[in-house]
Amino acid sequence: MTGVGLPPFGLVLPPRTRFGRAEVLAAVPEIVGFGRRIVLVHGRSPARAAPLIDALHEAGALVSSLSCPNEPTLEILTPALNTARAQRPDSIVAIGGGAVLDLGKALAALVPATDSTPLDHLEVVGAGRPLPADPLPLVAIPTTAGTGAEATRNAVIGVPEHRRKVSLRDDRMMARLAVIDPSLCDGTPRGVTLASGLDAITQVIEPYLSARATPFTDALCRDAIPRGLGALATLMTGPDDPAARDALSYVSYVSGIALTNAGLGAVHGLAGVLGGETGEAHGAICGRLLPHVLLANRAACAPGSQTVARIDRIDAWCQAALGCDLAGLGDWAAANGLPAPAALAGAGALMRIAEASAISSSMKANPVPLSPEALADVLSAAGWT
Repeated sequence: MTGVGLPPFGLVLPPRTRFGRAEVLAAVPEIVGFGRRIVLVHGRSPARAAPLIDALHEAGALVSSLSCPNEPTLEILTPALNTARAQRPDSIVAIGGGAVLDLGKALAALVPATDSTPLDHLEVVGAGRPLPADPLPLVAIPTTAGTGAEATRNAVIGVPEHRRKVSLRDDRMMARLAVIDPSLCDGTPRGVTLASGLDAITQVIEPYLSARATPFTDALCRDAIPRGLGALATLMTGPDDPAARDALSYVSYVSGIALTNAGLGAVHGLAGVLGGETGEAHGAICGRLLPHVLLANRAACAPGSQTVARIDRIDAWCQAALGCDLAGLGDWAAANGLPAPAALAGAGALMRIAEASAISSSMKANPVPLSPEALADVLSAAGWT
């Protein structure tokens, strides 16, 4: 019987999640259960990771630390991989922002692939081959609320030679244990909160509009979009608020699940290329692009379509939480400190970026095809010149 019931879909989910304040230290016995030899990846400073490192040592673990000072590139990944392999770890623990989690995820995937190089497995600029062995167990512990990398199956790696950010991707790269402890986000600087929060919100909006949306991802996103907008508004208008931090951490986690199972869209299709071109923070790029992509999608869709109805619903949620409609979202973000875009280099940069973005993997799930010309108009409307 056709035309009845739900469409077929599959799910890729973190096998184990712990969510709550103080969960990072409560999870230590579970982390050590993956094995005593641990390579732990942290950010530029080890200070945020120090209590966890101390607790792991007390539990009998042998911990070797690696720093991820910036968004991971091939030049950062390659020596880190050599160092990690030399430690012969039982597991990888990554505690930090999305960049740290991406590096940890890539190390967990590639340490067992001893006969491979990263380029053997990277998409677009590499061979894109499947991993030859199962990754090491990965424990992902975010300290910012934005990327949802603790719940995704890919690691984003910059390749400056190609001026691109591309993915290492495999279903087996999902973290074995995701620990979301919102207290780790307390005190996050306002600018980081804004950019990362806009990234999380974008990552529940795009799956909600995606051509691959399912009833499962719809249910997550319908709750998460207004929840995330409300939390971000609270964090922009007053002192640090634990309840808002909790909400934004939850939305970020949900965004990882949603994008893994429903895909993204033109915001991330453009952002991957822009990030490689300019080196700007991913969340800031997404925040600037989001309203203009939504308006372009609405203009390209037939009136009365489901996509238009969903964009109108997002517009209403935006007005309720932020006091502005989609057309004013960029001004709201700028007024709250989102930086202006970097200037692009070279003649014809807008069209070059638009054409490269049009063939990106994220663009495939956009609810309606957008031509390179339309994408160039989005870039211009968002302030890139």
